[in-house]
Amino acid sequence: MRYYPILLDIKNRDCLVVGGGSVGSRKVATLLDCGAQVTVVSPQFSETLRQIAAEHAVRLIERRYESGDLLGMFLVIGATDDEQLNQRVSADASEHDMLCNIADRPAACNFILPAIVNRGDLTITVSTSGKSPAMAKRIRQHLSNQFGPEYGQCLVLMGKLRKALLSQAHAPEAHKILFEQLLGAGILDMIREQQIEAVDKLLQDVLGEGFSYSRLMSPEEFTHK
Repeated sequence: MRYYPILLDIKNRDCLVVGGGSVGSRKVATLLDCGAQVTVVSPQFSETLRQIAAEHAVRLIERRYESGDLLGMFLVIGATDDEQLNQRVSADASEHDMLCNIADRPAACNFILPAIVNRGDLTITVSTSGKSPAMAKRIRQHLSNQFGPEYGQCLVLMGKLRKALLSQAHAPEAHKILFEQLLGAGILDMIREQQIEAVDKLLQDVLGEGFSYSRLMSPEEFTHK
């Protein structure tokens, strides 16, 4: 199977999770992180999921799944240990031409979920096309060590720089060269080491007067989380 790589905007989209156990809890947390409106249907819910629902606007429906639960949903995730139920969810989703993922059952999905490394606005995904989640997890761990929080912090700075340059009528195609100069000069290392004066100097050397750390973002943006 060859999967088409895509990053999906689910902000404010209605998403359904079938299953209220530990797997369902993880799926709900990821959906919430991406801004989805989440409904969970299950005869019972884990304490973790009940806590998540208490802290966020998660709708819990405490009963067995029914086909009508899919109506109005953008996507559905099956997260139960009932193989027959998972297959039913997959079949129902297919009838509605709906995005469907069944946990650990690639053949029952029309999309699969990769292993993820998040660094602010930087999202790195790893997929083995469903062949080996264990390998995907191992690669994700390596990437987590390789790409530290400075990458997310640098993206915040780059976004503010891009906005500032566009406000000065800079041609967008010219930004690539400027950003490559900043990265080539080691701005990521400077951010990681909290060398703010060096960041200021580099910005002024590449972009000119008026571009400095203090004018672009608050000091908290550069602190490690």
